[in-house]
Amino acid sequence: MPPRKKPVRRKKVAPSSVGLSPAQTKDAASPDLDTLSRQVETDGGVVLGRYKDPFGGQPLLLAGLPVEQVEPTPYQRDPSDAHVKRLMAVIEKIGRFLDPIVAVHEDGHYLTPNGNHRLQALKKLGVKTVVALLVPDREVAFKILALNTEKAHNLREKSLETIRMARALAKSGDGSEESFAFEFEQPAYLTLGVCYEERPRLSGGAYQSILRRVDEFLSEPISKAVKERERRGKKILKLDDAVSAVVEKLKKRGLTSPYLKPFVVARVNYTRFSKATSFDYDETLDRIISSAQKFNVERVKQDDVVKVGGAAPDED
Repeated sequence: MPPRKKPVRRKKVAPSSVGLSPAQTKDAASPDLDTLSRQVETDGGVVLGRYKDPFGGQPLLLAGLPVEQVEPTPYQRDPSDAHVKRLMAVIEKIGRFLDPIVAVHEDGHYLTPNGNHRLQALKKLGVKTVVALLVPDREVAFKILALNTEKAHNLREKSLETIRMARALAKSGDGSEESFAFEFEQPAYLTLGVCYEERPRLSGGAYQSILRRVDEFLSEPISKAVKERERRGKKILKLDDAVSAVVEKLKKRGLTSPYLKPFVVARVNYTRFSKATSFDYDETLDRIISSAQKFNVERVKQDDVVKVGGAAPDED
């Protein structure tokens, strides 16, 4: 793992010194927007307006789209039923839908990387039209983790979305995995995503501390990197098997705690105390797995677990 960079302090910016003036946002002449506008009309929608975003000056359309033509991007998390129901109740109570979704046009339909819960709420309410900010750049759909702020992601959701994005990019992109570092945020999400696909109830948070130190973005093409992620994920699952076996032995000895698994991982994770700045993935995981397999449960007391505690169990 490369040395940690020192945090860079954000420079203070003078008020009203960045981006476009209100008048400049109106000048949104763009061939891409013209093409997208014609597509919206063809699809039975209507263009409500066009403008340049006030920060980066990128052209955008505000459109009313037939709700049945809009879907979430295929690699994002499943919607929360509870969150959808809350949104439905609020929309009905105030009688207004005030938060347009973000969408891109692709292959004859519209995809939203930011707004699935709002979209599902409208569909369940029987609404005909969804108002959307249409972005001409389809690559925005892969900025899903940065864009999606309506409901905080848990580790499982982030990991599954990230590996799904990687698989989608592997079919259409030729860049390296590390070239998508912004979209993926952390290499650990990719490896854990593979694990969650195989084992949905995995306590991924217990292994994230290890992966933060030993995992890194790969310079290989994304298609090859996905296969490497699958191989790395198998190592984590092998470690999980060993740790789970230890946890069962501890339970048989009468030890009880929701943090038994993080406790065991903390005991076998020697990288916690290492000052090294880089680790070989396979060598490190093999050593940790071996330690878990040799774990002596007879030396553990209930007070040890209470004192050490651990990371909170993953939210499912």
